[in-house]
Amino acid sequence: MDMDDAMSLVEHLGELRKRIIWIIVVLIIGMVIGLIFAQPLITYLKQVPPADGISWNVFSPWDAIRMYMNFALVTGLIVTLPFALYQIWSFLKPGLRVEEQKASLMFVPFAFILFLIGLAFAYFVVFKMAFLFTSSITEKLSLQETYGISQYFTFMFNILIPISLLFELPIVIMFLTKLRILNPKRLHTLRRYAYLLLVIVASMITPPDAVSAIVVSVPMILLYEFSVLLSGVVYRKQLAKDKAWEEEFGEK
Repeated sequence: MDMDDAMSLVEHLGELRKRIIWIIVVLIIGMVIGLIFAQPLITYLKQVPPADGISWNVFSPWDAIRMYMNFALVTGLIVTLPFALYQIWSFLKPGLRVEEQKASLMFVPFAFILFLIGLAFAYFVVFKMAFLFTSSITEKLSLQETYGISQYFTFMFNILIPISLLFELPIVIMFLTKLRILNPKRLHTLRRYAYLLLVIVASMITPPDAVSAIVVSVPMILLYEFSVLLSGVVYRKQLAKDKAWEEEFGEK
């Protein structure tokens, strides 16, 4: 490695460090916002189904503080996500052509919108379905539902976060297609394994009954097919550019 390459590497590492610091700063600001709104948000979630009929308790002196910190962290992550994606795009921008810069910039709002859609689906469909299922089992066993607030919201976040991240699948596949690691043909070949994996994940984060697994598996499979469709769009553009390059420079 010559001196210019070494300086370039140092400059890139310095740029990366600066962007990571800014992401951490925004995360901290988001967590502060989360701390401010934690109490009204917790109060609201306690008053709407399925939590409106629960007798709330704490089983540790730290439970209330843990709830504040959990909501602060989740709020911070939601606030930071679009900023972090933009910083990643800005870091990669110098290595992209102008048309690639414009196309990849669309990933940022698209990824954030998919995350919010996944969050809504996880809360309004999967979490409520899972909680109602566990409550029905409790009722059949003639048990009294007495939940700790920490256990309730931990159960909720353990469902919301993984599903929200799964909704980022189209962005990940499009990015890997851009890097020429994946393509539609390879995704078609992997389809049966992808379906199996998605069904297994859906079964792990839902109640142990077939209906719940199907309700979650179907959107996940549709999301995979949507990802294959987007990958095809990216791949065809790559082939067109490759063909144009060959026609222009191939014979020289």
